Amino acid sequence: MDCSHIQFCGDKSKVDFPQLQRLFAKTAFWARERNIDELQIAIANSNPVVTVWDKQRLIGFARATSDGIYRAGIWDVIIDPDYQGVGLGRKLVQTVLSHPLVSKVERVYLTTTHQQSFYERIGFQQNETTTMVLYNNSESSEDLARRIKEIPVAIDNW
Repeated sequence: MDCSHIQFCGDKSKVDFPQLQRLFAKTAFWARERNIDELQIAIANSNPVVTVWDKQRLIGFARATSDGIYRAGIWDVIIDPDYQGVGLGRKLVQTVLSHPLVSKVERVYLTTTHQQSFYERIGFQQNETTTMVLYNNSESSEDLARRIKEIPVAIDNW
């Protein structure tokens, strides 16, 4: 496949949300139900956001969140199946990794279900010691707030 005309864009204001929603539905079993309103919120709170285009067609997407110094996380890496296997996914991840908010942090985290070998080829390592998840939807916010209030806190005089 000739990919010389494929464009990578780091301007999140250029995201075409209906196309992105369709790309998630087609490509990502874990994101098929995402709606445009929620995607807009996620992207507004992410930096960098990178899209991949074949002319006017959105064929790839990835985003990151970062504190700029210690930690960053890469999220939602997708390439349209019609374009997989030609290096676009690797270039997409490398583009995110080269962004100043990601390239200067101590650690970059990424969660994947089935693509460990792909990310290992880019330089990621499996890490089974630091991953924990809080499922906010598993209990009401009131229940969570009550549990947090029950945690004893000791504050020494400064």
